[in-house]
Amino acid sequence: MKVAFIGTHGVGKTTLCYELAGALKREGIHVDIVKEVARLSPLPINQKTSLEAQTWIFLTQMAEEIRSGSQHDVVVCDRSVLDNYAYMMFAFGRQKPIERYMHHWMKSYDLLFKVPFSGAVAADGVRDTDTFFAESIDHLVDDLLAERDLPHERLDPGNRPGWIHRVKDVVLAHPKGQKRLLS
Repeated sequence: MKVAFIGTHGVGKTTLCYELAGALKREGIHVDIVKEVARLSPLPINQKTSLEAQTWIFLTQMAEEIRSGSQHDVVVCDRSVLDNYAYMMFAFGRQKPIERYMHHWMKSYDLLFKVPFSGAVAADGVRDTDTFFAESIDHLVDDLLAERDLPHERLDPGNRPGWIHRVKDVVLAHPKGQKRLLS
């Protein structure tokens, strides 16, 4: 089973990844987290990025998901290829061959959780804190979801403390989540 938290940077996706992984481990489920690969990029990210950097991030995301999925029952992703493509699209416009592959790869996720943008970006020392940039990425993520009518769960912006409970309930209610509990 593969679960991804999607949305712009600085909204709490990483925290949710760790919270979900911990909750699933307490249920006896073998789980791994695919961390945000942009942080590993040897090339510039944020608004100083290059097409090469964004391509590296996009491809590395897929490689990490494959690696993790080969070794774990549940893979929790801090982003999806859709998010990574949104950053590429913001900086360089649509890249049709990559976009087609992104839409193909999106079928590999069992659950997507859209983490809302609150209007402020938490500084983490790596990601850009420019609100316009973060909001633009958030809108592009929403646009890409809508274009292909991709199924996803939207987390309630007014209920941050309840996010992990909702996420855990949805994951465990999913047929693949049920299968993991029974095995």
